[in-house]
Amino acid sequence: MTCSVDRLAARRDGGFFGQARTPTRLLSRAQPRALTRARGSALVIALILLFVLTLLATTSMGMSTAELFMAGNEMFHRRASDASAAGVEAAIARFVATPVARGAAPLWVGPVSVGQSTVDRYTTVTRYSGTESGLPQSSAEKLVGLHFEIDSVGESARNATDEQVQGVMVLSGLDGVATFRRMADGLDGATP
Repeated sequence: MTCSVDRLAARRDGGFFGQARTPTRLLSRAQPRALTRARGSALVIALILLFVLTLLATTSMGMSTAELFMAGNEMFHRRASDASAAGVEAAIARFVATPVARGAAPLWVGPVSVGQSTVDRYTTVTRYSGTESGLPQSSAEKLVGLHFEIDSVGESARNATDEQVQGVMVLSGLDGVATFRRMADGLDGATP
C-alpha cells in the first residue's frame, strides 16, 4: 500500500521519486491570458486618455469662442463711446455756430449716423442749466455765463451703448449788451 500511496503522491506532485514535472501546458496557457489582460487594460487607458484630450480640446474651443465674442463686444462698446463723443463735439459746434439765449428749451438732435456706418449713431439733448453772474476776471459785471448740459448717447451693434454728459458754459452779455470796447479800467458796454 505504501507503494500505491507513493505513486499517487508522486503523480499529484508531478513526478516520481521527488522529481518535479515542468508544467509546460500551464505556462503556455497562462501567457496568452496575461497578454490579453494587458492588452485590454491598455485599451481602456488609451480610451480614457483620448476622452480627456477630447474634453480639453472642446473646452479650449469654447473658451476661444467666448473670448472672440468678448473682444467683439469691447470693440462695439468702443465704437458706441466714439459715437457719443462725436455727439458732444457736434453739440458744442452748434453753440459756436448759433447764438444761444437764456432759458432755451431743450434741443433734441438725433439719431445721427457717424461717418459711413449705418450702425454707429448718436442722439444728443442740450438743456439750459442756469446763469452765472459775477464771473472771475469779468470787469464791471457785463458778462454772464450761460450753463448748458449736453447729454449724448452713442449706439453701436449688439446693443452697445455709451452715455456721456458734458457741461458747457457760454459767455453772454448782460441785459442785452451786444458789443464791448476796451477801456483803461476794463470793459464798458455800449447800448444796442
